[in-house]
Amino acid sequence: MKKSYGGIVAASLFMLLVLRYAILNYPPGDSFLTNALYTNTSNPLEWLNTVPPAVQNPENASQVISAEIIVFSLFAQRNVSNEEQQTMQTWNLLKHLINQAQGLPHAVDAIKEAGGAWNSLMASVEEQRLGYTNESSPGKAKEKQCPYFLNKMNGTGVDNNVHKLRVPCGLTQGSSITVIGVPNGLVGNFRIELTGEPLPGEPDPPVILHYNVRLNGDKLTEDPVIVQNTWTVAHDWGEEERCPSPTPEKNNKVDELDQCNKIVGKTEEQRIRSNVSRQSSTAQDGSKSRRYFPFKQGYPFVATLRVGSEGIQMTVDGKHLTSFAFRETLEPWLVSELRISGDLKLISVLASGLPSSEDSEHIINLEELKSAPLSPHRRLDLFIGVFSTANNFKRRMAVRRTWMQYAAVRSGAVSVRFFVGLHKNQIVNEELWNEAQTYGDIQLMPFVDYYGLITWKTLAICIFGTEVVSAKFVMKTDDDAFVRVDEVLASLNRIKVTRGLLYGLINSDSRPHRNPDSKWYISPEEWPEQTYPPWAHGPGYVVSNDIAKAVSARYKKGSLKMFKLEDVAMGIWIADMKKEGLNVQYVKEEKVYNEGCKDGYVVAHYQGPREMLCLWQKIQEGQVAKCCGGDR
Repeated sequence: MKKSYGGIVAASLFMLLVLRYAILNYPPGDSFLTNALYTNTSNPLEWLNTVPPAVQNPENASQVISAEIIVFSLFAQRNVSNEEQQTMQTWNLLKHLINQAQGLPHAVDAIKEAGGAWNSLMASVEEQRLGYTNESSPGKAKEKQCPYFLNKMNGTGVDNNVHKLRVPCGLTQGSSITVIGVPNGLVGNFRIELTGEPLPGEPDPPVILHYNVRLNGDKLTEDPVIVQNTWTVAHDWGEEERCPSPTPEKNNKVDELDQCNKIVGKTEEQRIRSNVSRQSSTAQDGSKSRRYFPFKQGYPFVATLRVGSEGIQMTVDGKHLTSFAFRETLEPWLVSELRISGDLKLISVLASGLPSSEDSEHIINLEELKSAPLSPHRRLDLFIGVFSTANNFKRRMAVRRTWMQYAAVRSGAVSVRFFVGLHKNQIVNEELWNEAQTYGDIQLMPFVDYYGLITWKTLAICIFGTEVVSAKFVMKTDDDAFVRVDEVLASLNRIKVTRGLLYGLINSDSRPHRNPDSKWYISPEEWPEQTYPPWAHGPGYVVSNDIAKAVSARYKKGSLKMFKLEDVAMGIWIADMKKEGLNVQYVKEEKVYNEGCKDGYVVAHYQGPREMLCLWQKIQEGQVAKCCGGDR
């Protein structure tokens, strides 16, 4: 009787924790599925009284769901059909990831967060399957769509209030948010913030970008200044980035743009002496002695935040002013809300270029875009695994419409799959699930898709290419890379190496980045040696079946060294195999372009959906690899 009672109490506590998680993430009256702000015709902006986030460290153990329970829920048997299981062919083969998290940042947290996201997604899938939707379900489904843009005009408010714009499906590269306003009030200071969703047990959301305009300076300066930062419950405020900077010699580049434009804080005379062209500014009164600052009390401005590949850029009245590099686990796809507060009369907000999924009912050539069925009796010439994040809907569609239409892919000789981690937003996960069932080319990963965990995707690609299917060669690429599948196959046939092969843009003389400000910073603890072994750049490299199989085998034994730079990690794994006697052949392909496109490419990187379609059209028209736009 006592055992039975104890079991009931434990089960009850678990259900209460799950219920508390649901309430924290989707409070009554603010449901993701019912809130009208997700349609473009709605009013996504609202004024709410709020206070700045406070640092809190919950110590109540009852608020934390154990890692064991989370992992069990991730890999527990679910009521999914055989067709739905095709999306999870590597899922259960990755159930030991949590035991091999050492060396990867926030790996355990990513699995824990995935547990909650997966439970919510499976509950939604089951609800749809059992028909628990009411008569308004068509409207509900429409609300859950990820909109391409959101806007609100004539947004005005009073002091001490915060203007909020919900961003339902996060941001992606190319997304932008434009704010039109006028600094007012006694001081004229205001803040623009991009925030995510709070974790269970955390009262305040993480701040992915804090953009603080201080027109009258602060404790460090009497001059106007822009302060950029991040905030999380676990780590409080990060290191401030100020513009103008007190150390201008440390003006790093983000997406090849200065962290702080050198004209900010300079007088007109100083700007002329610095060979900066003379430009008028609303922040100047024509005085050569007045320092340039883009914001001024009582003067309107147009400010645009734009998401790049490395960080977020801010332009004001057409001038690039600041750049802010993404920080670890604070990535653009996590953004769920824009917050504007302080002494500002807000005139308009427009968010555009948002990640949005396509309605499959309106796609004319849908059957042509679905993946070819896998044959259990046929060995593939090549398996290609593509890194993608959950809300990169348009990039995946561009790949399906372009190089996945090569004859070798359509015939089944080459197979392509997208490897996608879970999102922290249920709407995105539901859209991703529907997309996966529609096209049959997505492999879901049992962790939240932080950039520092992409090495786990490399492992998953090796597992799929050798255990789910049997491929002679296994290739890794990205969803913004255009792969000339015909040329890759031709190259592999020419070199006639079937074992111990690493083919791609080989780097044989690289060193770890020891600058903590670098996106690719590696500490001496992570890699104590001065150089890396040879490795191939990530946009497109190929390994032979024996190497991919060895990676999978070492993972099963628990002997695979995890390293957060996935392409370098593959080089490290191959170097270890070489030490153990494998005859490794490093074949360098100069036409794998790591940054952009050049005519004659085998792989072209950093190609948006429009560029991908353009490249494919050129190939279809002339059977030649010609670049589009400014790339040559």
